[in-house]
Amino acid sequence: MTKKEEPPVSQVPRAVRVASLLSEGEELSGDDQGDEDEDDHAYEGIPNGGWHTSSLSSSLSSSLLIPDLPPHPMDGLPMGPTPSPPVIKAGWLDKNPPQGSYIYQKRWVRLDTDHLRYFDSNKDAYSKRFVPVACISRVAAIGDQKFEVITNNRTFAFRAESDVERKEWMQALQQAVAEQRARARLSSAYPLGVQGSEPPDRAGSLELRGFKNKLYVAVVGDKVQLYKNLEEYHLGIGITFIDMSVGNVKEAADRRGFDLTTPYRIFSFSAESELEKEQWLEAMQRAIAEALSTWEVAERIWAVAPNRFCADCGAAQPDWASINLCVVICKRCAGEHRGLGAGVSKVRSLKMDRKVWTETLIEALCAAVTTSDLAETQALLGCGAGVNCFSGDPEVPTPLALAEQAGQTLQMEFLRNNRTTEVPRLDSMRPPEKHYSVVLPTVSHSGFLYKTASAGKLLQDRRAREEFSRRWCVLSDGVLSYYENERAVTPNGEIRASEIVCLAVPTPNTHGFEHTFEVYTEGERLYLFGLESAELAREWVKCIAKAFVPPLAEDLLARDFERLGRLPYKAGLSLQRAQEGWFSLIGSELHAVFPEGPCEEPLQLRKLQELSVQGDSENQVLVLVERRRTLYIQGERRLDFTGWLGAIQKAAASSGDTLSEQQLGDSDIPVIVYRCVDYITQCGLTSEGIYRKCGQTSKTQRLLESLRLDARSVRLKEGEQHVDDVSSALKRFLRDLPDGLFTRVQRLAWLEASEIEDEEEKVSRYRGLLARLPPVNRATVKALISHLYCVQCFSDTNQMNTHNLAIVFGPTLFQTDGQDYKAGRVVEDLISHYVMVFSVDEEELRKQREEITAIVKMRVAGTASGTQHAGDFICTVYLEEKKAETEQHVKIPASMTAEELTLEILDRRNVGIREKDYWTCFEVNEREEAERPLHFAEKVLPILHGLGTDSYLVVKKHQSMEAMLLYLASHVGETKHGMMKFREDRSLLGLGLPSGGFHDRYFILNSSCLRLYKEVRSHRPEKEWPVRSLKVYLGVKKKLRPPTCWGFTVVHETEKHEKQQWYLCCETQMELREWFATFLFMQHDGLVWPSEPSRVSRAVPEVRLGSVSLIPLRGSENEMRRSVAAFTADPLSLLRNV
Repeated sequence: MTKKEEPPVSQVPRAVRVASLLSEGEELSGDDQGDEDEDDHAYEGIPNGGWHTSSLSSSLSSSLLIPDLPPHPMDGLPMGPTPSPPVIKAGWLDKNPPQGSYIYQKRWVRLDTDHLRYFDSNKDAYSKRFVPVACISRVAAIGDQKFEVITNNRTFAFRAESDVERKEWMQALQQAVAEQRARARLSSAYPLGVQGSEPPDRAGSLELRGFKNKLYVAVVGDKVQLYKNLEEYHLGIGITFIDMSVGNVKEAADRRGFDLTTPYRIFSFSAESELEKEQWLEAMQRAIAEALSTWEVAERIWAVAPNRFCADCGAAQPDWASINLCVVICKRCAGEHRGLGAGVSKVRSLKMDRKVWTETLIEALCAAVTTSDLAETQALLGCGAGVNCFSGDPEVPTPLALAEQAGQTLQMEFLRNNRTTEVPRLDSMRPPEKHYSVVLPTVSHSGFLYKTASAGKLLQDRRAREEFSRRWCVLSDGVLSYYENERAVTPNGEIRASEIVCLAVPTPNTHGFEHTFEVYTEGERLYLFGLESAELAREWVKCIAKAFVPPLAEDLLARDFERLGRLPYKAGLSLQRAQEGWFSLIGSELHAVFPEGPCEEPLQLRKLQELSVQGDSENQVLVLVERRRTLYIQGERRLDFTGWLGAIQKAAASSGDTLSEQQLGDSDIPVIVYRCVDYITQCGLTSEGIYRKCGQTSKTQRLLESLRLDARSVRLKEGEQHVDDVSSALKRFLRDLPDGLFTRVQRLAWLEASEIEDEEEKVSRYRGLLARLPPVNRATVKALISHLYCVQCFSDTNQMNTHNLAIVFGPTLFQTDGQDYKAGRVVEDLISHYVMVFSVDEEELRKQREEITAIVKMRVAGTASGTQHAGDFICTVYLEEKKAETEQHVKIPASMTAEELTLEILDRRNVGIREKDYWTCFEVNEREEAERPLHFAEKVLPILHGLGTDSYLVVKKHQSMEAMLLYLASHVGETKHGMMKFREDRSLLGLGLPSGGFHDRYFILNSSCLRLYKEVRSHRPEKEWPVRSLKVYLGVKKKLRPPTCWGFTVVHETEKHEKQQWYLCCETQMELREWFATFLFMQHDGLVWPSEPSRVSRAVPEVRLGSVSLIPLRGSENEMRRSVAAFTADPLSLLRNV
């Protein structure tokens, strides 16, 4: 028996045309040249299975030349499943890796009509690398037996055994490239659908066992393609591809993992989340169905020329059909038809629904486009005629019966498939609703514009007047066309309004023409137009905006804007999927119109609590956090998103030197002021000579420049900035204000008021002058004087009493030379009469004192433990789970409780609280795999300073609180006792290594302490801890191998700030709840949950946000087996056991 020289391998995907993946003018980066064969070493761990010896030859010839390619069927359009491309040449070659030009490794190289691939051996099923022939630009000899295969961004070096063999390889490669280019030219004759342009069903990054880094995986047709990264995916140069006709997918033990199994290898993938895993499984199942589908029906239907293109969009090779409308459609349009409902269009696959396709139905679909037999019937049905209407003849009562009597089989098939068809009708009682994507009525405008060549990136440099060309432009029927002159018939180019995603208006004189505007399109192109006339430019901008903005967002056109367009976003309760909204930037306000819901209030960009960019360079998300609102804008298109990002950041920054032009906080206080005040309040209250001492001039100047540029992004940290540098920056900022803090108009009145002798009259005058200040100035004066009032409270330590502070701040705030004593007197009066002048009530004063006391205590504790804390109490808190989309950045005052923080987070995200929703703030420790629900009255700031790098705060529902409250209500007595498994965490040699195992111990918990006894009969406790000094966390880390699932971790901190830790395990879930409820009861004098109805006072929306369970924290279900996951089971189960 003759052995085959070449094994059948997985089918090769269509050639990737790099030019179609890159926008015009975009250059390929060559920074990583030379590492194209990094996979030779980084991917050595990939096991390749061998082919069965019965079908393989043990010795293949070093070269194999196969003759000409077979002709393409259907006049060049592929008709059947992707065949295995014919092999042109195969053999052993030495390949040069990037480690050095003298190190070569032997590789089995195979060239077919579509790809050049190389393998570790001739028995491997999956390549180490594949290069599309379409990507090869040239082949060149470089020395003895060596040659290079050069692509646009990679160079692959090979060495043959002889010059003759090298020549054969070069000729084979050059011939393959030439034939590939000829096919590409032939394909260009078909404007709709080019071979190889099939979009992926799903693409993204996945972890693959055996690889250090994530791979970029694409499911295309019946193939799964593996690439090193997204860049190489765009270039088409990958690692290998897997033919799904021999593949099978199934879930793995890891809840985020799944396996792709083939006869040659098992590929173990891991996704980012369970949801993503499900989406990947669905995509790969579809690829398997595609690979196993039959092409018989498709080929017969495509044999009729009109059926080779989608009836809706014209795409080539449509593999779906609407059997009741008798049209063939592509996969994308099939989705639209499904959206209409089965009553309008019954969609079936030409390749997978084989049982549906009877001979009569196939003939009907072919006859519908070649004959007029069905035309009249289709027209009648489309006009609303009923398929089951009475024909007037009792013997043949329906049209179907008439067709059967007449022997019209095609008519019968057509009528059968339309028995349940519903003809869409408009409601005659009300006008149809406007669809989101409906464009306004046609806008017409024409005139001369000056235009530059389109660009694929933002215009960073000024475009000179000479770079603009005068063009006659016409806006009509949703198309902006530009011509050489007004007499030209054929346009030089055109921009469809439906493709415009953004319209921007730069400031005057940005470019060579005084007035310009920019048009961004979906194709990542930027068009710049210019005019000298402001009125004409404004008219053009208005007309273009009307042409591409839908009626839904027409209110955005009422005012002149700097930037207008559509962007994908997530907001409010709709965080599961991105929607497309319309935005306009007007000054420092961002106006938004969303497809659902009322018109949004504009975002005040200078008052944002956070403005940040998250994600990697390929998937950027702009996060805008305003009080009670969080908006995520996604960078789907890099070009216009980059423009939006720069414009929003500029609008959110300080725009001038006056107070009102600064970035502002919630209370209209400039961010630069409260950044400095907060830092000094935390780190400088006890610093001797604070504000009197000056910082280093250079450091002060650098700090002030960064604060003026973007104060919101500046984080002041102890050890990086000295308090004297910060205090000097604050004084410099206040002194340099053009209008001053007290304004030039009122400055003299303030100084005159200081000379009034009667104290009551003086305070009254100050209050009147304060009311007349602009809002930002008034808020800033109060914040500053409140801060100075706190500073003078520590004058015994910092030596800065009211008089000394007045000497420093009088000339600063009134911008005098220090000779006028009245300026200092005003400041001294304001500090001394702070409570009366600013109408400070007792509650506000109490909170302020508590905050200062908490700060001083923490600094004393920090000094004792050798730790110092950074300034600026800003904490990242998550809602329901730790994800980028759910994080919130909150400023934490010392007086804020866990309840207040919880309500703050829920208010920001507009989450309503129902009667039995027990929303709680949890402290999560990922390293210990445990979490602790904070008591509602617990102060957050001390917890924040005690969090480690592996801990965070999350607000979510306490699923077991109702059951615990029911237990406490029915519990008799104030003690709890019982047996539990106990383990102590001892430190060995200071390494913190746990020792010992779990042992049975008897515990008694009362209002004062927790006692541990060796057994029930013991009289003296082995250990005893004060109950109020214990922190109880739900969960026990899995490496300790707890004997049950129902465990918790107890932490005790001694007076010397030494932490001791124990682990306790209960036998049942009920026991765990009872113990934990009792701990809370004892520690907080029986007040486990607030009794006042403040938590349910707000309106509750119908939509529920998220369904994330309390646990697990991370890992697979198997890994979290001994976690506190069961603690989240049905709370009412406790009642069944009572």
